[in-house]
Amino acid sequence: MLHVNENYSKIKPTYLFAEIAHRVSAHQSAHPDAKIIRLGIGDVTEPLAPSVIAAMHKAIDDEAGKGEKFYGYGPEQGYAFLRDKIAKVDFQDRGMDIKADEILVSDGAKCDCGNIQELFGPDVKIAVGDPVYPVYVDTNIMAGRLDITLLPCTAENGFVPGPEAAGDADVVYLCYPNNPTGAIATKAQLQKWVDWANENKKLILFDAAYEAFIRTPGIPHSIFECEGARTCAIEFRSYSKTAGFTGIRCGYTVVPSELNAYAADGTPVPLKPMWTRRQTTKFNGASYITQRGAEAIYSSEGQAETKATIDFYLENAALVREALSAKGYKVTGGVDSPYVWVDVKGDSWEFFDKLLKEANIVTTPGAGFGKAGEGYIRISAFNSRANVLEAIERLNKVL
Repeated sequence: MLHVNENYSKIKPTYLFAEIAHRVSAHQSAHPDAKIIRLGIGDVTEPLAPSVIAAMHKAIDDEAGKGEKFYGYGPEQGYAFLRDKIAKVDFQDRGMDIKADEILVSDGAKCDCGNIQELFGPDVKIAVGDPVYPVYVDTNIMAGRLDITLLPCTAENGFVPGPEAAGDADVVYLCYPNNPTGAIATKAQLQKWVDWANENKKLILFDAAYEAFIRTPGIPHSIFECEGARTCAIEFRSYSKTAGFTGIRCGYTVVPSELNAYAADGTPVPLKPMWTRRQTTKFNGASYITQRGAEAIYSSEGQAETKATIDFYLENAALVREALSAKGYKVTGGVDSPYVWVDVKGDSWEFFDKLLKEANIVTTPGAGFGKAGEGYIRISAFNSRANVLEAIERLNKVL
C-alpha cells in the first residue's frame, strides 16, 4: 500500500496567500469593474535596475554564442564571479569575516529557509517567532517536527523576543527586519541570541531578506556583525526585495566553516559540507544569466539604482504609516522595512474583508502569520506611488 506523508495533514490545508488569492478572486468576480489595489503579498512592482538588465542581456549573448563563452551546467554552489562579490561587498567591506567558499548561491531565500531543515535530525526542537513567516513552521511540520516553541512577538517587547523564551529549542529562526511586523532588532538584542546559542550548542537560522531596507544607523544588517556568530548561525539573503528578483529567483545562504551540529554520540559535524552536499545533489544552481544579473547589483551603478528603488518603497511605506497613524491606529514598521504592521483593534480577517469589500484594497491578515498576529494586518509598500496615494484616499473614506 502506498502511504502518504501524513505530516501534511497537520498543516493548514491552504497556504496563507492562496487563501487571500481565493477571496480576492471571488470579490473580483462579483465586482468585475472594481480596481483592486494590492498591498498584501510582498511582490515588487518597480522594474529591474538598468545595469541588471544590461548584464542579463550580455549574458544571453554569451549563452547564444555556442563557442568559448557558452555556459551549460554551472557550479551548484554558484559562480565564483558572484560569490566573490557577495563576500566582499555584503560582508568584508562591512567588517565581517565571511569567505566566498562559505556562500552558496540559490534560487531564493524561501527555498533555502525551507530546505535547510533537511540537515537536522527529526527530533530537533524548533523555535519561531509568533507571528511568523509561515514557511519556517510548515516545512518543519512536513518533516515531522511537531515540537515547535512559539516566541511571543508583541508590542510590549517591540516584536523582538529574547532567548529566555526559547526553552529547550535546538534551532531558532530569527528574521530582522521582520516579516511580517516590520520590526528591527538592535545589535545588543541579537548578541544575546548569539551568546545563548554558543553557550548551549544551539543554532540560529537568520533570515536577512530585508536587510537592504535598513536606514537607521547602528542597526545590524547581518547576524555576523555579532561576536561569535560564526560558530552558531546560518544566514539567508535574497535578491527578491533588494533588486526585484521575485520572478527571476536568486539568493544565497552563508554557512561558516567552523559551524557544527552534533552526531548522536556528541561528535561535532560541520554543517557547511552537509549543505554543500545537499545543494549539489538536489539543485543544479541558479542560471548563468541570473547570476550575471545578480553580479551587476554590486557595481557602483547597480548599488545606486537598487538603493533608489528601495528608497522609493520606503517612501511608500512612510506615506501609509503616516496616514494610518493620523487615523489613530498604532503601527510598527515602515521605517527600516517595506511592511507596515497595523493594530486594527479587532478580528484581522474581518478587517481584511472590510478593506477588500469597501475599498477594493488587498492587505494581509495578521492571523495568517500565527495566533499572536490576530488583531493586526500587514500592509506592503510594494506598489506604484499612484496606487499607494489612491489607496490612502480610499482608507481615509472607510476608516
